[in-house]
Amino acid sequence: MSLFNDEDDSTKTPRTDNIIGNLKGYLDTRIDLVRLETQEKVKSAFVGTVHGVSLAAIGLLFFIFLNLFVALLLNDVLDSPFWGFGIVAAFYLVLLIIFVVGVDKKLFQGLADKLLNNTIYKSDKRQA
Repeated sequence: MSLFNDEDDSTKTPRTDNIIGNLKGYLDTRIDLVRLETQEKVKSAFVGTVHGVSLAAIGLLFFIFLNLFVALLLNDVLDSPFWGFGIVAAFYLVLLIIFVVGVDKKLFQGLADKLLNNTIYKSDKRQA
């Protein structure tokens, strides 16, 4: 029996060490890969967020100045210092009432479902 154990130990030890070393190397590589993928996704989300916020800010400024222009234009046409602003404000009040009373959230949910359908899988390069 001791002959069998000695023979088994001498042949298995280098191979077992090699397998364990390969497994450790594989795990280290896999951990590095997950870290890199996570870093890329965070970077992509950050860039997308900054881009979206920038576009929203510029769009909001454009919208505000366009409304001021329309209100001042109406003031000039109506020869009044305030009726243009009142008309623009009334327009947005009517829009608010229409949205509060008449528009259901399901309409927006359907639109969001169509726009954002499978965006996670489309952005994943490994699926292609």
